[in-house]
Amino acid sequence: MPPVIGIGAGGHAKVIIDILMLNGGFDLMGLIDSDPALKGNLVLGVPVLGGDDELESLYNGGVKHAFMGIASLADTESNKTIFQRMESLGFVMINAVHPRAVVAGDVTIGAGCRVFGGAVVNPGTSIGKNAVVNTGAVVDHDCTIGDHAQIAPGVRLAGAVTVGEGAIVGIGATVIQGMNIGEHAFVAAGAVVVRDVPARTMVAGIPARPMTTNSKS
Repeated sequence: MPPVIGIGAGGHAKVIIDILMLNGGFDLMGLIDSDPALKGNLVLGVPVLGGDDELESLYNGGVKHAFMGIASLADTESNKTIFQRMESLGFVMINAVHPRAVVAGDVTIGAGCRVFGGAVVNPGTSIGKNAVVNTGAVVDHDCTIGDHAQIAPGVRLAGAVTVGEGAIVGIGATVIQGMNIGEHAFVAAGAVVVRDVPARTMVAGIPARPMTTNSKS
């Protein structure tokens, strides 16, 4: 089995480790985290090896695969930066699809994607690099999920919805068919989106209305 390391040692990493253990196929070598206090800790039995300074030596030592164990809701641009750095170092960013997720056979999934347990992704959908479809989310037919976007637990996307790069659709939100969620937009938890959401805009409520400009991403 090829060795693999994870980036991050928090709750998101824990879920990805569980998925990889269920699926098999990789030897979980360890985790990299920027918090020096975590070095030596175990996450589901996987050790935290240290910080970013370990990456080059791990790669040169034969570890060529990695997974994203972080998914910051505060700043998806930082997620993108970390992902791109890993690719620039030569790591192959692997996907983690829970065996109890339902993913249609023609769905295309970019490098480094994570699809959690109970999620449903229907035919005609494409998911970009480093995107997350979280627990119990439903992504209906012909949707497009951009690179580095995050679909939170319990989200419902109707058919032909587009979610732009780095956008976040919050827990339990609903988006009706054909809507466009712009790049780096933020749909608040429980919102019901019945109109397109401009790029870098936060919307909330039922129906969802613009609240602020998302200037962090």
